[in-house]
Amino acid sequence: MSDRFTATLRDGVEDEWRAATDHRFTRELGAGTLDGDAFARYVVQDYAVVEDLTAAFAVALADAPSTDARRRYVAFLDTLTDAENDFFERAFDAHDVPGRDRTDPVLAEPTAAFRDLLGRARREAGYAETLAVLVPAEWIYLSWATREADDRPADPLFSEWIELHAAPPFASFVDFLRAELDRVGPSLSPRRRERVAGLFGRTVSLEVAFFDAAYAAEEI
Repeated sequence: MSDRFTATLRDGVEDEWRAATDHRFTRELGAGTLDGDAFARYVVQDYAVVEDLTAAFAVALADAPSTDARRRYVAFLDTLTDAENDFFERAFDAHDVPGRDRTDPVLAEPTAAFRDLLGRARREAGYAETLAVLVPAEWIYLSWATREADDRPADPLFSEWIELHAAPPFASFVDFLRAELDRVGPSLSPRRRERVAGLFGRTVSLEVAFFDAAYAAEEI
């Protein structure tokens, strides 16, 4: 068993973790069999979270304990607001997503809940609590994308989304996030550890629900 604090958090929600990383959505995306409408619903909802995610990383940047750590956050924020933003714009164009759905979509319940969680983490919590949301959110993507990276789908957008989350720079950043939570977690009070574990688990559950929402029968 790993003695990393983050591994302990993951092991505490093992079933939900498996449901997120081995979700039908991730499997179909990797196989290239994902329905185009499901992918379009997914990118609309995912893009709706980007602003809140960026703000949460900005708070982590401000709370980071060293210049080196701040550099890591700055580099990732650049990727999030540049390369990933460009991906979303091209995905919207390829799937004829209407303008309003790009800028002001009706939010699926998991999307609204995740935005609320990110907002509360950045407004009301400390560095460890912010990391408790950011770590699983990014680590889940690294986990499933790494699994799917060896046999890419023919669809260029599917393949690119996998590459963005399986590439060595992203893997290195996720390990950095984990190392930061591993560093601060063991010294937390029992009450804050419990809070961190709750935030971690809530994030994993919302990732499962987020993938589920891509299969909604009607447009959202």
